[in-house]
Amino acid sequence: MSLDVLIVLVLLGVAMRALKWRRTGGVALGLAVLLFLATGCGLLPAWLLRSLQGPYARRPAIAWAPRNAIVLLGAGAQRAADGTVEPGEPAHSRINEALALYRECKASGMGCRLEVSGGDARHTGEPEATVYAAVLERMGVAAADLLLEPRSMNTWQNARFSAPLLHDYGAQRVLLVSSATHLRRASLYFAHFGIATTPVRSDWLKERMDWWPQSWNFAVTDLALHEYVGVARYHVYNALGWNMQATEPGAP
Repeated sequence: MSLDVLIVLVLLGVAMRALKWRRTGGVALGLAVLLFLATGCGLLPAWLLRSLQGPYARRPAIAWAPRNAIVLLGAGAQRAADGTVEPGEPAHSRINEALALYRECKASGMGCRLEVSGGDARHTGEPEATVYAAVLERMGVAAADLLLEPRSMNTWQNARFSAPLLHDYGAQRVLLVSSATHLRRASLYFAHFGIATTPVRSDWLKERMDWWPQSWNFAVTDLALHEYVGVARYHVYNALGWNMQATEPGAP
C-alpha cells in the first residue's frame, strides 16, 4: 500500500515534468522522497503504531466470572514440507497467550471455554480452527473446553460467526486474544454483534528506527494502514447502512 502511493507520486511527478508542469512535478517527486524516508526510516510506522497499539500496551487484570470464554483469532495456516497443515508463524504468539489465559482461568476454578475462530482462508484444505485446536489439545487443553468456529474468512466473519457460539455457551466474560495491531478493529467488530470483550494482546509490533530506510518499516506501515482502513470502512459502511444491523450487548 505504501509502495503503491510512492509509485503513483513518482509517476505523477515524471508525467507533470514531461508536460512542462515542472513545479507541480517537483512537488510530487519531493513528496515521494519525503514519504519514502519517513516510512523507511521508521517515523511514519512509529506514529501509526503508537495510536493503534497504545491502548493495549498493558495486559488487563482479569476478574474471572463463573463462565468465561477466551476467543483466539486465527492468523493463518500453512502446509509444511511433510504435507501437514500447521499454524502460520504469526499465530504462535496468539496460541501461547490464549493457552496461558486458559490455564489461569482453570486455576481460578471458574468455567472456561477456549474458542478458536478461523476458516480455510489460505486454502490449505483445513480450517484454521481445526489446525489450532489440534495444537492446543497437544498442549493440554481439554477437547471438551474447545469451541470451534471454522467458517470465517476475515475478522468481520470471526465476530459474526463467534457470536452465536458465545451466546449459546452463556459467556459472562469474553477475552479476545489477537495481535496488538489487530485488537482495535477486532473489538469493534465483536461489539457490533453484541459481544463485549476484554482485549488481550499476544504480541507487540515495533518499527526499526534507522538513518537508512528499512524494508521492515514498509511492511509494518502497510499492516498498520490495513487496520486503519478496516476501522474507517466499518464507520463508512455503518453510515451508509451497508453493515448488518448491530446487535445489542447481551442479546441472544
